[in-house]
Amino acid sequence: MKNVLLIDICKEKLGFYEFVKSVGDVLIKNNVKGFIRHYSCLTKNDLEKCDGVIICGTTLFDSHFIKAVDKFKWLLDFDKPVLGICGGMQVIGLVFGGKLSKKTEIGYYTEDFSKNFLGLNGNQKVYHLHNDYVDFSKLDFDIFTGKKVSQAVKHKKKEIYGVLFHPEVRQKGLIKEFASL
Repeated sequence: MKNVLLIDICKEKLGFYEFVKSVGDVLIKNNVKGFIRHYSCLTKNDLEKCDGVIICGTTLFDSHFIKAVDKFKWLLDFDKPVLGICGGMQVIGLVFGGKLSKKTEIGYYTEDFSKNFLGLNGNQKVYHLHNDYVDFSKLDFDIFTGKKVSQAVKHKKKEIYGVLFHPEVRQKGLIKEFASL
């Protein structure tokens, strides 16, 4: 991708530095250009001028974006690659008809990727930091890892990916792989 749009769903500025800027730093390190927009300021022009989108995560207790999930309905007709990270994956699941459930997972977990997912295969140690998740088992998504809680998914017909864990912490190669789509 030549130009990646990073969507900030954070309410607090500190969350921006931890969850959005860190993803942007991975892109910069890999010579991928990008720009950032808060979801509340996102325009049709922003979506047209990018080659792909990453909806970044946010802090553990910042879920205000859930009340504004209608601002993400553009995902239903969007035809460019999308990666949702943690809260971004929750947004994707909600837009495509899923329901939010509670499950707190914090720390390093080993996930077994049944097949290649943006460069991840087999057992991978990933960093979890979430209170909520969406059950993707009845949605039009393939699940790549996660027994009770889907941790990595891809839409069956679109280039829409989601991870509940934080690749900006431990799996930076996943972000690079997505940007190379």
